[in-house]
Amino acid sequence: MSKALRFSEEWFRRALWLIAVVFAGFLIGLGGLVVGDLPRVESMPRLEQFLEQPATSRERDAIRQDRAALQSGNDAMERQQLILQAAGHRAGNARETFTHWLQTREATERPEQDAELLRRSRELDGLKAQERVAQAQLEQLEQSTLAARQSLQQREQHLQVLEQRGYQRLATVQRAVELKVFLYRLLLTLPLLVLAGWLFARKRQSTHWPFVWGFILFALFTFFVELVPYLPSYGGYVRYLVGVVLTILVGHYAIRGMRRYLEQQKAREDMPDVERRQGLAYDVAHMRLVKGICPGCERAVDLKDGSRNFCMHCGICLFDHCRQCQARKNSFARYCHACGAAGDHGEPA
Repeated sequence: MSKALRFSEEWFRRALWLIAVVFAGFLIGLGGLVVGDLPRVESMPRLEQFLEQPATSRERDAIRQDRAALQSGNDAMERQQLILQAAGHRAGNARETFTHWLQTREATERPEQDAELLRRSRELDGLKAQERVAQAQLEQLEQSTLAARQSLQQREQHLQVLEQRGYQRLATVQRAVELKVFLYRLLLTLPLLVLAGWLFARKRQSTHWPFVWGFILFALFTFFVELVPYLPSYGGYVRYLVGVVLTILVGHYAIRGMRRYLEQQKAREDMPDVERRQGLAYDVAHMRLVKGICPGCERAVDLKDGSRNFCMHCGICLFDHCRQCQARKNSFARYCHACGAAGDHGEPA
């Protein structure tokens, strides 16, 4: 802020900048809602729309049946394993009992116990037969469960292939929808950016400049923050190409602006001192002097040296003497700081 501005004017400017920021904030909030609601313009596709429905439905039904069969087979195998274990325990206990009884029979060698020997042998054979039957049933259950598991794996692989095709079709359509929504966003934000550029070039110093700068901030935020993240990637090429194009445009505008500024500045330096003074705003001249810059050519000058009254670069008068009291004063000042006499702003005293 220039030290030549009035105290109240400084605070008025700060309040106006606050108004500009608040105005930009409301516009950004409104623009965010609009940009966020743009995807609702296009209905997003679903995976079911791109699947081969008859084949997919058959595979899913078959998978459900295979999973149910596999679950029931696993439950039956668990029950059969318990049955087999019980049969094994009974056969083992009977075998151990029969072995002890047989040892006793051989020790006593009593012929009347031959019938008991045959009975015990038949009982042991029956228990062994039950164990073999339980083992065979368990093997059958294992085979059927294995067949159900293999069938389930094959059907899941087939369903995965069908869904992969659907995902590919879905991704293609989604990219098209996203590109269309991005074009909607671009059609919404690009005119705002163009309008902001026009306002910056023509209206940034107008009476209603707070609203102009608020709209400029809103347009820049909408384009570079709310639009850039939605740029299609395509491997990153689009983002870098957009960055290159924007850099070229901004650089071209900056180079042209710099060349135009230097030409204008050179033309001003060739003008007479009086005409150059008339083209300088009072506050601008004092702001540059406060910063140690020549108001005419904007080059650095040593204002602390009391013997320097003219700029050694462009020759404009920086300090002169009051016509009334002869005090050395700022040549751009409206009144003398020593006696308060009005200065002559057309030409140095």
